[in-house]
Amino acid sequence: MTGTAEAHVDRHRHADVSGGWLRAAVFGAMDGLVSNIALIAGVGGAGVAARTVLLTGTAGLVAGAISMALGEYTSVRTQGEQVAAELAKERRELERHPDEEIAELAQAWIARGLPADLAHEVARAVHANPEEALRLHAREELGVDPDEQPSPWTAAVSSFVCFAVGAFIPLLPYLFGSTVLWPALVAGGAGLFAAGALFARFTRLPWWLAGPRQLLLGAAAAGATYLIGMLIGTATAA
Repeated sequence: MTGTAEAHVDRHRHADVSGGWLRAAVFGAMDGLVSNIALIAGVGGAGVAARTVLLTGTAGLVAGAISMALGEYTSVRTQGEQVAAELAKERRELERHPDEEIAELAQAWIARGLPADLAHEVARAVHANPEEALRLHAREELGVDPDEQPSPWTAAVSSFVCFAVGAFIPLLPYLFGSTVLWPALVAGGAGLFAAGALFARFTRLPWWLAGPRQLLLGAAAAGATYLIGMLIGTATAA
């Protein structure tokens, strides 16, 4: 019986969906790829020297990675502080108005189909443990689990690293001596396809749909900035 239970747990283990590292990693990698491909395409479309494109892309990598990390840290930290403030408010309500909070929790379970007597009995039993009562009220009223809040440092580091890696890919041809734009676009496109296919492993979307989707989005951004760069380059050269 124990072996069967352990096997069930192994098959039924869920991925982390709390928004800690995965969202930041996906956002960072895709933003790094798309923004630097678009930046390089725009500057390259203006007809500047390869050295200028490389310097511009490197500056975009560094500035973007730092900006992404700071933005992720600030947003996740702010979200955590807001949740903490709401939990403190709920804790005060549990201390000051326990009967009303018990009735509130029971009513939520009754609405889900639990018999009224059983719902009130379970709610009273839960309130015998203040921390468990707080956790359940947070889930019911706020839609959050106090024990599963994302770390701002994890989000910041994931975003920084993944943005830098993504932004570095279209720079590779220039680092190896390329003097034309198209190898950088090919490298960036391959990176977009690979990143889309890789991140599809965390979802139900097939890799052969996720990869082309990211490639098309990146191509649209690169095409737009290339045209703008070409127009500006032509206008300034005239």
